[in-house]
Amino acid sequence: MNSSRKYVYPLLILVVTTGFYFFEDYIEKKPTIDPIIKKQSFFYLPTSTTNTIIVHDNYSLSYSEANEQAEWVAYELKKSDISRNEFKRPYFIEDKKIKSKSASWRNYKKSGYDKGHLCPAGDRKFSYDAFNETFLTSNISPQEHDFNGGVWNRLEKKVRKWAVKYDGVYVITGGVLKGDLESIGSENVSVPKYFYKIIFDNNMQSPKMIGFLIPHQKSNEQLEKFVVTVDEIEKITGIDFFPKLEDAIETKLEAAKITKNWMF
Repeated sequence: MNSSRKYVYPLLILVVTTGFYFFEDYIEKKPTIDPIIKKQSFFYLPTSTTNTIIVHDNYSLSYSEANEQAEWVAYELKKSDISRNEFKRPYFIEDKKIKSKSASWRNYKKSGYDKGHLCPAGDRKFSYDAFNETFLTSNISPQEHDFNGGVWNRLEKKVRKWAVKYDGVYVITGGVLKGDLESIGSENVSVPKYFYKIIFDNNMQSPKMIGFLIPHQKSNEQLEKFVVTVDEIEKITGIDFFPKLEDAIETKLEAAKITKNWMF
């Protein structure tokens, strides 16, 4: 009996130790999925061509190290998010969640381009922390001043109006990071030739989706002129924007180019 215990106890210790090892490994790995569900109240995150999805408290993004900016930024814009709060603009800072570090704001200095927000600061005025989070350099892209303050700004304001009218929408936006692109700064931040924005109204009765693809230049054209199908944006970016949406619904909505359902 004593002889058998001599071997049983070491075996039990080995089993328990191994169990703790795998349990700790599970605990460490599990949060890489959970924050997307916990911090974002929707599951429509696009695919990432770079395998670098970063989840912040108020938006998520897929970072492209080759272009030193996000290939997309995605977030929910609720009716309650719309606020008239006015906060002092903070300084742009690098995104510490990106292991390779996001590009420094200094790349934009004397470049002739604005630091164009992808998730607009105006969409996150419901709290200072949310507003401040939009000033991470992973959330900006080089934009011509007349584009940033013109047609792009008009579209951002329109989306906020839709968020109020339709009691919340989902927004995905970014620059098209394909082709031979100009770059700025010592870190070679790419300058997109086109910017896109996709808006999804997930109304249970009649969901709808609309996409915009806008040349990176000054324009006084009506916003309707830039409406395209989401399929078209997926084709030129290589991104699947709604991979977890039911296939039948995704196919129908992404192929539609309908503006009449949206109040322009």
